Amino acid sequence: MAYVDEGSGPVVVMVHGNPSWSYLYRNLINALRDRYRCIAPDHIGCGFSAKPHDYPYRLENHISNLEQLLDSLAVKRCVLVVHDWGGAIGLGWAGRHPERVAGVVVLNTAAFPSNRLPFRIALCRWPLLGPLLVRGLNGFARAATFMAVNRRMPGKVARGFLAPYDSWASRIAIQRFVQDIPMDKDHPSWPTLLAVEDSLPHLHHCPFLLCWGGQDFCFNDTFYQEWCRRIPRVEAHYFADAGHYVLEDALPAILPLLNSFLHRVTGGAPDGL
Repeated sequence: MAYVDEGSGPVVVMVHGNPSWSYLYRNLINALRDRYRCIAPDHIGCGFSAKPHDYPYRLENHISNLEQLLDSLAVKRCVLVVHDWGGAIGLGWAGRHPERVAGVVVLNTAAFPSNRLPFRIALCRWPLLGPLLVRGLNGFARAATFMAVNRRMPGKVARGFLAPYDSWASRIAIQRFVQDIPMDKDHPSWPTLLAVEDSLPHLHHCPFLLCWGGQDFCFNDTFYQEWCRRIPRVEAHYFADAGHYVLEDALPAILPLLNSFLHRVTGGAPDGL
């Protein structure tokens, strides 16, 4: 399992979703590593991690992988930053270890079941057509470089997002993540997601910062409102012109908020942004 581990100080763990990888957090890491230890894993099948074909690629596995990584890195306490699938994975770990969580930063994600699945994502789950679109044409990751942002992504940045996914074989996890979205109780990951949801009250002691892109076709306002309902004390910020990759569209506005939040919840690093 590949990961970024840079800087020193209070630990910030950044958990990506699909179809991104730790590259999503490159700008945050650059901004924070002089005061914080920044850890950003690539889930199995993503980024520079191994991409085995004979692997379950279930939510439960991704949570366990994160748990093993943070144990191996001796992370006793951290602030979590989660995006997309990183919400269910990161908060799945947090629910198991609430005493190790100093705070949570939520970026366009969910950690609870929903009956909403956009048609364009549902299409990628269809037999035959789904693999052709996702793995053959790279239609999921490539589309994200312009559909997940509200401002044109520079070419070199888009190439960075796509770099680990240059072949049918390397796109296995992208398809498996799409297939692993649990939409009903018969899905293998449904019990795991319910367990993540049930564990959210265990984090009642944690400060939450919510930074939300309002132009997200997948995690839309329904999810934003659901977070505000579930975590009434959340510090919520809504960026109406930002898309799913909210860090790409609204980073200059988010950085001061994040820096202030980290300073408050860790109490250790100087407020330098």
